[in-house]
Amino acid sequence: LTPELIESQIFDMGVVHRAQPGVVSITQTTELGTLYQPAEIKKIAEVTHKHGLLLHLDGARLSNAAAALGSSFKEFTTDVGVDLVSVGGTKIGALAAEAVIVIDSTSARGKLLAEAMPYLRKTSMQLPSKMRFVSAQLNALFENKAAVALANARHANSMAKKLHEGVVAIAAKSSSVTLPNPTQANAVFPILPAEVTNKLLESYRFYVWNQATGQVRWMCAWDTQESDVDGLLAALSAAVS
Repeated sequence: LTPELIESQIFDMGVVHRAQPGVVSITQTTELGTLYQPAEIKKIAEVTHKHGLLLHLDGARLSNAAAALGSSFKEFTTDVGVDLVSVGGTKIGALAAEAVIVIDSTSARGKLLAEAMPYLRKTSMQLPSKMRFVSAQLNALFENKAAVALANARHANSMAKKLHEGVVAIAAKSSSVTLPNPTQANAVFPILPAEVTNKLLESYRFYVWNQATGQVRWMCAWDTQESDVDGLLAALSAAVS
């Protein structure tokens, strides 16, 4: 998402016949496994705030982004104008543990959000019983400067790098395999022939990201092992040979 794309969708403000926007939401890392640089998020925040909107950052893979950027969480959230952050725990080893952070609860809109947040859980879904036990996982992941969260994220990212390099090597020998997207965190998006994808799906679970092009989505997790990557690469090599 770019400032230009946001600007193109902000029109008819104050017109009752058009739904009025309130929030711009971006994902870090993106759904294609790429990264927003802090400067890019800052520009998005500037145009968002210019129009009186809030900027939400979906951080399901927030730790993967921090590990890949080599920066603190603050550098690409608070410091660049993000208003709300969804902090993901599930993808770095937690069980059903997520959090939403209102960064500036002193501003007029931030104060309203902070006051409404305790009731949002019940309004939108459910307030879990014994939630302190779920939340304890976030304490373990993010204490000591997020040592465990970042270690798990770095591992996932390194497995994706290994997978990416393996796919590149196979693509060099087989023109039927291409890799149009960079691997910047823990996702790899190769394009495969349908028969190769179907063969791999017999042994591995993954999504076909784009049915028209044959692009698939391979995610490496906090618990992905080198043997898992080696096995998938061996299966891919056999399927295209």
